[in-house]
Amino acid sequence: MTPEQLQDVVRTAVGAVVDRGALPVEVPAEVVLERPKNRAHGDYATNIALRLAKPAGRPPREVAEVLAEELRAHEGIASADVAGPGFLNITLAAGALGTIAVRAVALGEAYGRTDNLAGQKLNLEFVSANPTGPVHIGGTRWAAVGDALGRLLEASGASVTREYYFNDAGAQIDRFAFSLMAAAHGRPAPEDGYVGDYIAEIARQVVEAEPGLLELPDAEQQERFRVRGVELMFAEIKRTLAEFGVVFDVYFSERTLHESGALEKAITRLRQHGHVYDAEGAVWLRTTDFGDDKDRPLIKSDGAPTYFAADCAYYLDKRDRGFDKVVIMLGADHAGYVGRYKALSAAVGDDPEVNLEILLGQLVNLVRDGQPVRMSKRAGTVVTLDDLVEAVGSDAARYALARASVDQQIDLDLDLWSRKSNDNPVFYVQYAHARISSVLRNAADLGLALDGGAGVDVTLLAHERENALLRAIGEFPKVVTAAAELRAPHRVARYLEELAGTYHRFYDSCRILPMGDEEPGELHRARLTLCAATATVLRNGLAVLGVTAPERM
Repeated sequence: MTPEQLQDVVRTAVGAVVDRGALPVEVPAEVVLERPKNRAHGDYATNIALRLAKPAGRPPREVAEVLAEELRAHEGIASADVAGPGFLNITLAAGALGTIAVRAVALGEAYGRTDNLAGQKLNLEFVSANPTGPVHIGGTRWAAVGDALGRLLEASGASVTREYYFNDAGAQIDRFAFSLMAAAHGRPAPEDGYVGDYIAEIARQVVEAEPGLLELPDAEQQERFRVRGVELMFAEIKRTLAEFGVVFDVYFSERTLHESGALEKAITRLRQHGHVYDAEGAVWLRTTDFGDDKDRPLIKSDGAPTYFAADCAYYLDKRDRGFDKVVIMLGADHAGYVGRYKALSAAVGDDPEVNLEILLGQLVNLVRDGQPVRMSKRAGTVVTLDDLVEAVGSDAARYALARASVDQQIDLDLDLWSRKSNDNPVFYVQYAHARISSVLRNAADLGLALDGGAGVDVTLLAHERENALLRAIGEFPKVVTAAAELRAPHRVARYLEELAGTYHRFYDSCRILPMGDEEPGELHRARLTLCAATATVLRNGLAVLGVTAPERM
């Protein structure tokens, strides 16, 4: 019996006692189940009696006794006991837990997926690094976490569009073009310009593609370096991200907002809502009406649009494309943007608590031999995605970056994450999957076929280690749902590590395959089904994080 099935059983029990007049309450839409830390307290515990006591007008323990009596009559429940102020501790009947393994094997890739967020159309924007240099370590964290979050949201039924907004307009692009020009002419980079081997390489490619470019007037050179340089840099960014397993559905150019008239249309719409005013020769959005600390300029006194004007146009563009919610991932250094974004959302008539969500992420520090890693071979001043992957591999990089809550600064130890040992968390989880794959291959050599778990006597799975593993497998759908709703992929990683540990302890305590001349029996088949179920969850959980599940290590 899965936790979801047990929740239905408890709801049904409440409905039964309500129907016969024993409790004058409404049947709850949700039943909360928890796994007791002490195994002696049962397989699951629920506070349903405590929640129903007040509307029933009866003491919680009395309500719990009424429900316990109803639950004891269910064939899948071995016992239902009242504890403390009115908790219900439930122990499942022999074999009831075993059906979790059969269900996981039967559903395969679908196990853990739900429709909890069905109907939600989300635009998820992350990374969005300027096309003026390689993806740095901060953007790499967002690549790993953002892609994992997109997978989580989809696993919970949401429709997700992953979007990359590249800022190909403005002063930083001009500095990029001037930096390329300087490199092509063999001159030092301009003040506040970009440096690193990649600048010289892109400059070389631009000149190679356009012979005679360096003889053109400076203004024409600058424009050609801008256009071709941005194209080449962004192609490199897309390649790097794709090799990291991150591909976006939409790559949105800031420049198109300027060229299409979208900025002017956005300002007109905001003015129609009554929140735009003119002062000091500039155009302003009155964001203080919506809690921002100061009003924000849209058009400067020299007639040039601000970055915030482009943000306004971009937000409206997303909403006009039919997205229910705009989710934006930003680094902690952009915390000041939250207030103005929320004010913008409110100014166009949206509810910022419903239509907009901004996630802020903290910094990543790389450490090797106990010392900070600061310099990149290619970028000169920053560590890049390619540097990290070269140091520890794509799987370890993605897992390490998704394993911590985004609101925590992390020190990523390159020595640890490149190690092929159990103290490396991703190795520990992947090794569990590889170990199971080996067991299943050996079983196949012995003629032990599973056939999707059909016909297996799961009542034989009565060992303490087997039950612990079954309960852990049964938690996976709930973990996925909570991680999606809380925007917390790290919950999946930590769960997988616990599951791997639970499997290793089961493996050490319970013999899975027959030894010597021993004939394969039903217990062997039941334990193989449990192994296959564990492998399914490990695969599905790693897939959510964008990490592979190797069959051999």
